[in-house]
Amino acid sequence: MFHWLKKIQNSVSSAEEALQYFEQMLEDGRYMFETSSNALLAGTEPELVKDDLWSTDKRINALERRIRRRVITHLTMHGTGAIASDLVLMSIVKDAERIGDYCKNIFDLAMLDRGCAEEAIPDLLDAKSKLTRLLAKARNIYQSEDIEDAKAFIEQADELAQHCDRQSMVMALRDDTDGKSAITALAYRYFKRVTSHSMNVITSLVVPVDQLDYYDEDKAGRE
Repeated sequence: MFHWLKKIQNSVSSAEEALQYFEQMLEDGRYMFETSSNALLAGTEPELVKDDLWSTDKRINALERRIRRRVITHLTMHGTGAIASDLVLMSIVKDAERIGDYCKNIFDLAMLDRGCAEEAIPDLLDAKSKLTRLLAKARNIYQSEDIEDAKAFIEQADELAQHCDRQSMVMALRDDTDGKSAITALAYRYFKRVTSHSMNVITSLVVPVDQLDYYDEDKAGRE
């Protein structure tokens, strides 16, 4: 299950550094999600956090580039024996980077200064709390390498993603005179995508390389 991760951990310092950078990307993604969601739902003034949010996103992008360089070094030193583990790392690093992108989308909704539909805010706040906890757990799972925690994470994330998907469709079908239903539908949509990318990160610990980025898409295709 964790064989690719252990292979990196037992490898050269460049690979170990790449894993440390990746864990920081996960923490930065959690921070961006909490900050952008608070701006949309919890009264945080967007202009007060905009610069910090954008600088965090730039750090995520810089960490992604660093990881790519470390992966190239790792491949150079280990050749074909490192391909599988490095492919996994490159895939989940892109997932971590995409979390930051969707957090910026959430923040863009907050900048519209219209807000979400009032009746949906309690549910969105609940989803925000659940997702914030999941993003924090994602980094801990990589550090603890606990397979049962990984499975529990996938189950919780899958349930949340499906909920957000259903709510997004409900809000999209509503009459919308003030734009709030559309904003709410998009908020649920972006929450779902953050959840799905975090789930892709954790499924990398429990599925073969050829099934990366496949778990949530396959599930959705059967519903």
